[in-house]
This record gives sequence, C-alpha cells and structure tokens, in this order.
Amino acid sequence: MTRPISTDLVSEHNRQQEAALTADYDALAAKLARHDVDIEQLTQAATGFAVALPSWGVGTGGTRFARFPGPGEPRTIFEKLDDCAVIQQLSQATPTVSLHIPWDRPKDPAELKGFAHDRGLAFDAMNSNTFQDQADQAQSYKYGSLTHTSEAVREQAIKHNIEVIELGKALGSKALTVWVGDGSNFPGQQHFRNSFSHYLDSAKTIYNALPKDWNMLLEHKMFEPAFYSTVIQDWGSSYLAAKETGERCLSLVDLGHHAPNVNIEMIVARLAQFGKLGGFHFNDSKYGDDDLDSGSIDPYQLFLVFLELVDFKAAEPSFAPFYMLDQSHNVTDPVESLMYSAAEVQRAFIKASLVDRSQLAQYQADNDPLMAQATLKAAFNLDVEPILQMARNRTGGAIDPIATYRKSGYRANVAKQRPASGGSGSGIV
Repeated sequence: MTRPISTDLVSEHNRQQEAALTADYDALAAKLARHDVDIEQLTQAATGFAVALPSWGVGTGGTRFARFPGPGEPRTIFEKLDDCAVIQQLSQATPTVSLHIPWDRPKDPAELKGFAHDRGLAFDAMNSNTFQDQADQAQSYKYGSLTHTSEAVREQAIKHNIEVIELGKALGSKALTVWVGDGSNFPGQQHFRNSFSHYLDSAKTIYNALPKDWNMLLEHKMFEPAFYSTVIQDWGSSYLAAKETGERCLSLVDLGHHAPNVNIEMIVARLAQFGKLGGFHFNDSKYGDDDLDSGSIDPYQLFLVFLELVDFKAAEPSFAPFYMLDQSHNVTDPVESLMYSAAEVQRAFIKASLVDRSQLAQYQADNDPLMAQATLKAAFNLDVEPILQMARNRTGGAIDPIATYRKSGYRANVAKQRPASGGSGSGIV
C-alpha cells in the first residue's frame, strides 16, 4: 500500500507523545469506570467510525466574490486522491471518498479504482451535477434541470444521473446523491406544483436505473442559487419526494441547508423514525450555507444530532446512513481542515455514545427537564480526546494528525510538483 507520509515519521511523532497519551487515557479510563463505562468499548467504537471525504473538498474553496488559490492544489482526481490518502493515513477515520461528476470523471474507472485501493481508499456515494452547464451539453440548466419546463432538458439531466450511476457501479459505490439548484428568483416565475411533479417524474426514472443494492439520496436546501423558491427546499419536500419515489430513495440532511435556528436534530429524529434518513453532510455555519469546518461554530448542535443518530442505531442496528464532510476551505489548508473536522465529527459520536440512556429515560419519564439536560451536558462536557488519540495510535494513524502533517512538509513538497493556478478569481471550486 502506498503511504504518502513516511510511516517512520508518524511512528517517531507518536513515540514522543505515547507516555502522555497513556497517562491521559488511564486517567479517563478510571473516571469512566466509576460510572460503569468501559473505555475500551468507546475506543473500539471510535476505531470503527468513518466519514467520507468530498473529492472537491481538498481544493481551496471560495465565494461568489473571490477565490484565493493555495499552494499545491490538486489538479486531477488522482492528485485529489493523494491528498485524501494523507487525511486517511493520519486520521484513520476517512476511508472513503465521494466523487462529483463531471468534475471527477475518470477516463478509465478501473484505473482510478485501483489507484484508490493502493492508497487504502474506496468510493462512497456518487454526486451528480445538473446545477452547472458543461461545455459539451446541448441544453442549458439556467432555468432548472430535473424540473425544467422543457422535456428535453429534463431528459438530459436524467441521462446524466444514470451515467453517474453506471460510473459508480464500476467504482464500487453504492449510492447516488441528487441535489438540484432548481427554483425561482421571482414570484410567478415557476409553477410550484408543476415543477414538483416534474421532479417526481424525473426522480422515479433515475430510481428505476438503480442497482438493487443501491440507495438514492435526495438532498434539500432552503435557498441558493434560487432565492425566492427552491423545488426541494426543506426536509418535508425531501421526505415527500423520497416516499413517492421508492423504498430505497431516502433523504439526505446537510447541516447548512436550513433556516437559522432550525431544530435539525429533531428533523433527524423524524426522518429516521419513518425510515427515510439516508445520509448526512457535516459542516458548520453562522448565517447560511457557510460550509465551515464541522464543529467550529456550534459543536453542541453536532453532539445533539449524534444523540439522535446513536439512539436510532441502538434501536435499529441495520441503520447505516452515508456520512460525508461537505465543507469549503477558503482560508485554511484543506487537508488540515478535513482532518480536524473528521475528528470533531468522531468526537461528537463518542460523546453521544457516552450519554446514560437509562438515566435520561427516567428523567424524561419523571418530567425532570433540568436533570435531563444535565445528563446530556455531562457527556458533552467530558474531554474524550484521549479516546480519539488512542484509536488513531492503535490503527497506525497519528496521535496529533495536524502536527505530524506539518512536520512531514507534504504541502511544500506537492507545491513543487503542482504549479500554482494563478491569482484570485471568482467562484467556488
């Protein structure tokens, strides 16, 4: 297996920190044992946790105003996978990559699959793209894609999604994520019922092309690029579309795709309860779809989301949603942000796993709101960093991924091999 970072460097960096980690881990183990919690079970859970990387996320992001390229940015899907391999090697929590087509379309899928496998990576859900016009397409998506008034445009968008499915089959993927920016910017521009009917018809055609062991994930977003109405605007629209489309058509929740202060954890619970929660895109936000690093703004919300995910998994062991980081790294090294974010998501999962469920259930039954929320805070406030560090150390990762990464000089090395893309410009990756 190809290792982008010297294993000797990782081992040496870990060796320097192992004594401190052992002391911290033993102290946390003793504290947890007083509450009849086995730290080894939590460490095993952390070791088994995984979240997919977005192929586009390893490039520098931007806004509609400007994008400032970083050094050593990946130019091809192969270079993107090299960067993803660094993240997985050091974090040991990101073994799969989610591709965006046509951005990442390979000439030879078998070659790409082998390249990924050699770096310890596999492919997660595939993402179609009908929110941009491509140079070789006959019809424009300016006024919509799967919901367009023109049947020819809808057929083109459907065909693209089916082509993405075929590519995903060759790469070993098991899901298709569909997000469309279809909507309107002015009252009266779009017939609400007709556009939703077009979406349902298009979604059913795509669904019928799915392999029997695949899922179709419908992603909703409140606004942008449409600013008056969006066809799949909220979780209700997503649920209705998924329910109408088919059993293996599910809703995908992105943390940044809701109105401010929406109770996302309750949305998670509702969709899970009725068997329609299929995936989650992790990021954070202050104002809208900011795509900031996971846990950087509201880590408690992330914890509360996992409180529901862990609870439902305990009730339904077959529950296996697709998890992915979906972030834009405008001012940081994307490799560092993705490693840090993977750990934050993993941290929220472990903290949610620490909640004393029987105690919480009793406080809920007794209508004791103070102690119910105190039970949650007891788990949230606990420092579980030694568990995450031990999980990485035992699986060949780095106790301190970012420090090890910086010590390796990886970014400076690839910057010599990958020419700079020039000055700033508008648009996201």
